[in-house]
Formats: sequence, structure tokens, C-alpha cells
Amino acid sequence: MKKLLVGCVVMTLAALPALAALKAGDTAPEFTAQASKNGKAFNYSLKQALKKGPVVVYFYPSAYTSGCNIQAHTFSVNADKFAAAGATIVGVSLDSIERLNDFSKDPNYCAGKFPTASDPDGKIAKSFDLTVREGRAGALDTRGKEIGHGFAERTTFIVTPDDKIVATVGGVAPADNVEKALAAVQDLGKK
Repeated sequence: MKKLLVGCVVMTLAALPALAALKAGDTAPEFTAQASKNGKAFNYSLKQALKKGPVVVYFYPSAYTSGCNIQAHTFSVNADKFAAAGATIVGVSLDSIERLNDFSKDPNYCAGKFPTASDPDGKIAKSFDLTVREGRAGALDTRGKEIGHGFAERTTFIVTPDDKIVATVGGVAPADNVEKALAAVQDLGKK
């Protein structure tokens, strides 16, 4: 129980609002990463994804933690709305590809609806000017397994095919993060 409580505290700290994240008008950093969709690993490229339209790049602290579970599930159930607005979704965390293979196919969370990218050293998160914190030894996820990695702050970026960030969403609850990202994507279609 104590380890689970420590994990919850760590996750709460990791989810504090974005203080220095890239803002609307900034150029989004290009990245490639090993990712998983529906339990299958592949190489993800933001540049390639942007050829299809806007991309919602959402950073989250860790798979299988309370807030991240809510956020992944909310993205999953709204994936068709994002697609209808012409956007794709990619989640990014410091999780290993093995953890993401499980998380990406889990029907309670990502449900195979979008890829999750592994950023084990936090370089992608840092390129978006996000804070990356050290993990805490012994912190457990909601399955009771040790997390074993650091955490990027929960922040979502809406990136357009010209590599521009048109919206940054941070400092809100996980489900609200998804709602605000969806509203931003839907607003793009109105312009």
C-alpha cells in the first residue's frame, strides 16, 4: 500500500502544470521514436504523420497510472472525433516499448486506437521544453508493477502540417486535457 501511495504522489507531482512548454506559434521539433499501436512496435515519425494532417502530440507521465489511464481512455473513446476533424493522435512517455506494447492494446486505455511512443531518455519531451523528473525507486503502477522510469509533465500540443504548434494544453485534469485538445483540433477545421 505504501508503494502505491508513493506512486500516486510521484504521478501527482509529474502532472503539475507546464511552466516552459512550447507555445502556439512555435515550431514543433521533429522526432522519430519506437512506438506501439495495438501491441505492435514500429518506428513513428512526426514528420510522416504530419503529411496526413494535424497531429495531437500528448505527453503523459506513465502508462498504467491513474491520470494517464483516464487520459488514454478519453483519447481512445474520442479517437473518431479527432479523425473526423482530420487529426491523428500520438502519446509520448518515458515508458519502455514493452510497457507501451501492453498499454497500447489494453481495451481499457488506448484500445489500439492510436500509437504511443517511447521516449526513454526524455529527449523528445525536453525538445518540447517540458520538465522531465527522475522516477522514484519503488513507485508502482495501477497493476502493482514497478514503474522504473522518469516522468514528463502532462502537456498536449496540436501541431499542423507546417510544423507549427497551434495550441498547447497543460495544467488541467486528464479528461479536460483531451476535451481542450479536441476543441482546438475542431477549431482548425473552422478556419
